[in-house]
Amino acid sequence: MKNIMLRNLSVSAIGLGCMGFSHGYGKTPEEAESIRLIRRAYEEYGCTLFDTAEVYAAYENEILVGKALKPIRDKIILSTKFMPDIFLPGQDIPEGKTSRRGLRNAVEASLKRLQTDYIDLYYEHRVPADKDVGEVAEWMGELIKEGKIRAWGVSEATPEQIRRADSVTPLTAVQSEYSLMERRVETEVLPLCRELGIGFVAYSPMAGGFLSGRYSSSTKFEGDDVRRVITRFNKENMDANQPLLELLHRTAEAKNATPAQISLAWMMSKNDFTVPIPGMRSDARMAENFGAAGISLSADELQAIEEELQKITVYGDRKDSDIKKLGTVETLTTH
Repeated sequence: MKNIMLRNLSVSAIGLGCMGFSHGYGKTPEEAESIRLIRRAYEEYGCTLFDTAEVYAAYENEILVGKALKPIRDKIILSTKFMPDIFLPGQDIPEGKTSRRGLRNAVEASLKRLQTDYIDLYYEHRVPADKDVGEVAEWMGELIKEGKIRAWGVSEATPEQIRRADSVTPLTAVQSEYSLMERRVETEVLPLCRELGIGFVAYSPMAGGFLSGRYSSSTKFEGDDVRRVITRFNKENMDANQPLLELLHRTAEAKNATPAQISLAWMMSKNDFTVPIPGMRSDARMAENFGAAGISLSADELQAIEEELQKITVYGDRKDSDIKKLGTVETLTTH
């Protein structure tokens, strides 16, 4: 697989979002199977970017990812995140994590769970509107100088926050939701990333699997599956969004590909600094998703897709507030 640059980090063109191995999308694989799949992403397909966070299954995902990547730690890029406004079991940080001490406690705890001496890419996982991100940027700069982290990023930040953070300690990446169904970052965030030389990491690049075409309005989502509360998976919205799937199927047929592959290829063809991190919990999904790295869309093909997209209305949304209603922090899912 080809590599691209997220500012100062060279990563595979498609990364692996690891959250789903622990929770968020229904039944999870056994630990041994998850570890096998995570390692196979590197060994078989050349994936080098692996993404997790402290909040995923309340530390459990970081622990799993640490176990899986330990034998190949020096060959991959490991990213994780701290959540400033959420306190997980065992955290005792009276002044909050948006403090120098709080941030240091958070990174040290992640290093321990991940069984590593450094984190390649460390994100602030949602940026509070009432805090100065410039302070966090300063403290991240200290962690970079000390070798605790190699680079830092922000998740779901506003353009103003991105510019402020980057002016203090250069950002390596911005991570936000981005897909054919969720394109708000195209208005300001992606142009700003291009202007400042910041990489962009797209979570939920297939809109929770909807763009794969494998789900219908009769599909039932159970347990801690976040799709229970994401409105684009309401029966009415799934039916209303069929024109988007029809476009993907037509394009996929013409390219001898699948709708999922076209969804990823569309994103990678639009910008050379964007890396999607889909979740993959089976050998078949890995073969399909990583196979998208070999599909290119010409300028004319991209233009044709864009013209069709202008005629299509997308129904439904994904809201953190709704996702958090699923239950306690132990089952919290927040990309």
